[in-house]
Amino acid sequence: MKYLIIGLGNYGGVLAEELTALGHEVIGVDSEALQAERYKEKVATTYVLDATDDMALSVLPFNGVDIVIVAIGENFGASVRIVSLLKKRNVKHIYARAVDDVHKAVLDAFSLDRILTPEKDAARLLVQLLELDAEVEHFSVDDNNYVFKFAVPAKLVGYKISELNLEQEFRLRIISVVMGKQTSNFLGISKKEYVSTIDYSEDYDLKEEDGLVCYGQYSDFMKFWKSVK
Repeated sequence: MKYLIIGLGNYGGVLAEELTALGHEVIGVDSEALQAERYKEKVATTYVLDATDDMALSVLPFNGVDIVIVAIGENFGASVRIVSLLKKRNVKHIYARAVDDVHKAVLDAFSLDRILTPEKDAARLLVQLLELDAEVEHFSVDDNNYVFKFAVPAKLVGYKISELNLEQEFRLRIISVVMGKQTSNFLGISKKEYVSTIDYSEDYDLKEEDGLVCYGQYSDFMKFWKSVK
């Protein structure tokens, strides 16, 4: 895909580098020549211009990109003005960074494709890592709902899946069971293999090497997790 990123500061610059590393074409824009020069060799193209100036924006190839990302956050006024000018130019897909709830509320009025809240997301992720430890893999579906993958806690080993009552007690839906089993390779060396299946029996007895994949709200999962740890 082709991205145009306005603002090559700490957030926008890293975003530009990471997207480029993944094989995407990135056009970087910054009002500071030093910032643009910093990423000149790291992205496809850079522009030095004031994106709050409607005339200056006319040189940017909006029709040739898939998504425009306004990565400016600290300068509230500049961020809102740039988004307004992009909407005026009928730019189809706009993402914009918001640094606080007021900023987000203002950007919400523009009906953007996505509002990015990296500071809040980073803080939330750290809290989740501290609470869940390294035993749980999770990703968010939206602000409240997540998919969780975790090894069966010792307290639940030997239970039948039907006996967990996850949906009734914690509003967590089991998506699949990850069944672990010991196998041997052609050299006779024992190793553990994992197979995820949605076709599991409610009478299946959970084993120490098994795992579960569940869907539900983060707060509900934490109630469950604390009850079995």
